[in-house]
Amino acid sequence: MKNQKHCFALDLKNDATLINEYIQYHKNVWPEIIKSIKGSHIENLDIYIVENRLFMIMETSPLFSFEKKQEADKKNDKVQEWETLMWKYQQAIPNSKPGEKWRLMNKIFEL
Repeated sequence: MKNQKHCFALDLKNDATLINEYIQYHKNVWPEIIKSIKGSHIENLDIYIVENRLFMIMETSPLFSFEKKQEADKKNDKVQEWETLMWKYQQAIPNSKPGEKWRLMNKIFEL
């Protein structure tokens, strides 16, 4: 079994001040968040921005599970605090379910 790559999209509120604050938080992500990411078998995680649209590329080991990550995050107070803080800056992409943040993207092309 090999590593997997998952891509996600999310929008930020279209406010330059909020976008800049969000970027600043991501220049110094809390150590507990980094520990949570690495501890769930996520090997690489990159976030890109254009205007107020974010793209996240996540590379995971074969041991990664979305379900296990979600359960671990629910039990981690620091992750919940981070997610609540980040929601100040984020907004759902059109047609998202209530409370849905990062949306998993479908690959349509590979070279």
